[in-house]
Amino acid sequence: MDEYLGKDTPIPSVNVLGVRVSRVDYAGAVEVIIQAARDRRSFGVGALAVHGVMEANRNRAFGAALQQLELLTPDGQPVRWAMNLLGAREMRERVYGPTLMLKVCERAAAEGLSVFFYGNTPAVLDRLSRNLRQKFPELIIAGMMPDRFRDASRDEDEEDVRTIMESGARVVMVGRGCPRQEKWVAGHLGVIHAPMLAVGAAFDFHAGVKPQAPRILQDYGLEWLFRLAHEPRRLWRRYLVLNPLFVLSFGRQLIKTRSGIAP
Repeated sequence: MDEYLGKDTPIPSVNVLGVRVSRVDYAGAVEVIIQAARDRRSFGVGALAVHGVMEANRNRAFGAALQQLELLTPDGQPVRWAMNLLGAREMRERVYGPTLMLKVCERAAAEGLSVFFYGNTPAVLDRLSRNLRQKFPELIIAGMMPDRFRDASRDEDEEDVRTIMESGARVVMVGRGCPRQEKWVAGHLGVIHAPMLAVGAAFDFHAGVKPQAPRILQDYGLEWLFRLAHEPRRLWRRYLVLNPLFVLSFGRQLIKTRSGIAP
């Protein structure tokens, strides 16, 4: 999957509980994003863990918004494992949103393509920009816009779009949390002429305000346990309710698939 698929070629995917998750690796994901940036083409990207899949499964409106995005990477190990069980055995690693963000920033810096950061707080954005400039000295940051932590009015949204487009940004990173960020990206397809990446907690991680799970926990699909231990009040429902529901729901899908019954 290292080759560029082309803008008119659909990206292969696997249906995981009704969500079309893309069969891509990091190289393939970065290539299609950067090509969209070169073309100044509106292009929606999401990185799905169990939480995103289950929210889409439970909320039809959110599921419909996800299906508008051209690229939905398997952010969580359980999502990748599910894809492998459904036949995508070439998926040797997940395509984790925070890592994808860094890889896109690296390529954007190398090609002189500017980036824009939308979401989170002014303090986090300031730290994020400083850290990224240290890591990628050639990175051009076209602008930053903190989240209002509410839906924008029509006038506010038009002003936001104008700010992003007038900045000349060729890539837009969106860190508003799932499902708000994916809905925002879907709602601005065809309006913002750049690839838009919904990257979740990546802003906090790369700003250094929240710790990332150790690599061994990530590799074994236990990142959720690390994050739950650090933010139990905010994340208990996401992990202690949705994770078991994912296992049960996917188990039913797998049985039906292997029995020859369409999911």
